[in-house]
Amino acid sequence: MSDTTTDNSTQTGDDQDLGAAGSQLSTAPVEDSPSPDLPSLGVIGWARWFWRQLTSMRVALLLLLLLSLAAIPGSLIPQTGINEAQVADFRDRHDVLAPVYDKLGLFNVYSSVWFSAIYILLFVSLIGCIVPRTWQFVGQLRGRPPGAPRRLTRLPAHTTWRTSADPEEVREAALALLRKRRFRAHAVGDAVAAEKGYLRELGNLAFHLALIVMLIAFAWGQLFKSEGNKIVVEGDGFSNTLTQYDDFKSGNLFTNDDLEPFSFDVEEFTGTYERTGPNRGTPRTYETEVTYTEGADGEEKNALIKVNKPLEIGDAKVYLVSHGYAPVVTVRDGKGEIVYQDAVPLLPLDNNVTSNGVVKVLDGYRNPQGKKEQLGFQAFFVPTFGGSASGTMLSQFPALDYPVLALNAYHGDLKADSGIPQSVYQMDKTKMKEFKDADGELLKKLLTPGETMTLPGGAGSITFEKDVKEWAGFQIVQEPGGGWALGGALAAIGGLAASLFVQRRRVWVRAVRGDDGVTVVEMAGLGRSESAKVPEELGDLAGTLYERAPGVPDPEPDGTPEPDGTPEPDGTPPEDPGAPGASGTTTSTDTDSQAVPAEGAEQQ
Repeated sequence: MSDTTTDNSTQTGDDQDLGAAGSQLSTAPVEDSPSPDLPSLGVIGWARWFWRQLTSMRVALLLLLLLSLAAIPGSLIPQTGINEAQVADFRDRHDVLAPVYDKLGLFNVYSSVWFSAIYILLFVSLIGCIVPRTWQFVGQLRGRPPGAPRRLTRLPAHTTWRTSADPEEVREAALALLRKRRFRAHAVGDAVAAEKGYLRELGNLAFHLALIVMLIAFAWGQLFKSEGNKIVVEGDGFSNTLTQYDDFKSGNLFTNDDLEPFSFDVEEFTGTYERTGPNRGTPRTYETEVTYTEGADGEEKNALIKVNKPLEIGDAKVYLVSHGYAPVVTVRDGKGEIVYQDAVPLLPLDNNVTSNGVVKVLDGYRNPQGKKEQLGFQAFFVPTFGGSASGTMLSQFPALDYPVLALNAYHGDLKADSGIPQSVYQMDKTKMKEFKDADGELLKKLLTPGETMTLPGGAGSITFEKDVKEWAGFQIVQEPGGGWALGGALAAIGGLAASLFVQRRRVWVRAVRGDDGVTVVEMAGLGRSESAKVPEELGDLAGTLYERAPGVPDPEPDGTPEPDGTPEPDGTPPEDPGAPGASGTTTSTDTDSQAVPAEGAEQQ
């Protein structure tokens, strides 16, 4: 068997010799070389040229890069659809930049014209370049590997040897070997043609099809998504209607009828914290026990919602995102009648759950003169008070070890009926008056559970009850298309891996009877790109086939007698001139090729 040879300089000038065997090993379109004598394109010609450019893979990759760059402002600049308060604050602080950002649509990046244009162009580009390649690939799968070219020795990796086996036996052995190695193989004339590595092109197409699926899923999710937040105190409930949310935002095509019908009650919130060590105060457990029902007449079910383990009801997911305390307070008028009694959720200010908020008494209260009036109390709460020696109302630990409630009292008009929406955690003091203490200062007091602050002049009192409840903050999200986006991402990763690590290649084995009656076997391989894998694999296949069709010595042109098997003087047995890696002469018609052993053939 003569040595396997590789030649990298033969594919450019001899494609005519390779014929169909030299056709591309992918579905990538061939770009025509421009001719200097071409006439002007015209309108149709320019439109066709633009379409070809748009649907080329390099333009698709460029648009994908532009889309990634265009998304950067959306993460750096406040967005109206995410947090309008931050946008308003940015406008107040940047008088020059804000108008520019408005004109460029940077406060609404993902719904701006230019972002949508890039998104749509990328979508069209991917479809325009994937659809024809997919049909072409299907045609390749339905067809058979092309027949062997006329001169196998012109291929980058080839080998040849002489054997006493009949050509039919060699071809049958080659066909069986290639099919065993998972090649698609068939006999064509005096040769066997085989091809392998279709998974590479399939992975490439799957990667780009997955990108299309992801684009559709993301667009669908943004148009029909909804996201709202709700604080629920232990013992209270929530029904998934628009009026129940503390804040709510949705996609452009979302309607109230798209809300998933369900409701739940918060039974108990449990939070535990590290007591010692460098992580003191770090939460160890955040979980909420709820009872929920699906639909109007659904059966009650129990569930435990944890951080990053949401409750899934239909297309909606209920996440546990925050926690705080809700001290129970009782407000009485001057006659001792209860005018307000409820748990008041307060908002945390730090990791130790130092909290603040307001208590608003809107109806039912009359002052000592019998006139209707409203009461407001500014509240600060610490679950673990540091003591009067600390001098500050800052919590020392997030658990309820030493709860203290600090109150400031006001009376007047809270402007709740003005028609302007108000936050339940803030108080408009423009028409409110302070209650004064004996020294003429603002009335304020630190209360522990069970203590009462009495308002001056017989105006009533407020009591910090011994029951301190906890509240849980939930985020309810409906984002259709999430499963499709995840599936597309996984498919894209798998397709990219296949396109990177699988090589598509072809192998031909020709066996013909020579002029002296001895069968001449030629093997050659061709890959999509220059790689050591093709000659190495060809050498391995040639070595296996050689065992089934062993070689015979080449004829000596000078009449020197062939080796007779007599041992050399040093006792070494003679070398088989036809064996893989032997030092026999090559029968390759390409006399310029450099011979290398078949077992370790590498491209030169």
